[in-house]
Amino acid sequence: MADVISAQGTGDTGPEPGRRRDGEILSEQETVALIELMFFAYRDFVSDPDEILSQFGFGRAHHRVLHFVGRDPGMTVQQLLDILRITKQSLSRVLKELIDKGYVFQKEGENDRRQRLLYLTETGQELRQQLMGPQINRIRRAVAQPEGNAARLYRKVLYHMVSPANRDAVRDWIEKVNPGAKEPERRG
Repeated sequence: MADVISAQGTGDTGPEPGRRRDGEILSEQETVALIELMFFAYRDFVSDPDEILSQFGFGRAHHRVLHFVGRDPGMTVQQLLDILRITKQSLSRVLKELIDKGYVFQKEGENDRRQRLLYLTETGQELRQQLMGPQINRIRRAVAQPEGNAARLYRKVLYHMVSPANRDAVRDWIEKVNPGAKEPERRG
């Protein structure tokens, strides 16, 4: 995807690549199998929303905008750019379409009139819920397995897949929109 802005370097301070915290080495074959499992899980995780989005002529970028604006009503365009890591040009196209079709609206900032604060319309909120429904069901089904700690372990694995340089920002975002959520502990 050409419009994605990626972070340079990982700066990972965890165990050496391929070595688990318990010291056991994860083989290349096991690692590749996990990568493939992630591809398949992601494919299926986005398949239901993709089908719904196609009915509106929307794509995954529209979904991400609807999701994050819905989670943090009144966020600025710059905050959304920081989260999505896409170019202003790409966001402008998607945002214009969502605004023109009545899913998102924007207001001027109270303190800085140059700021554009983003909100979902009622129709936007309904579409966001419709897109999220199947994904909520998938996550709940996955973590309801008899191992008991599945949700905590899943959260921890996903958190550690985030580049170390970005983890504090991700944790701050999650804590902001999920007060009281059980998130990874802050670094000391």
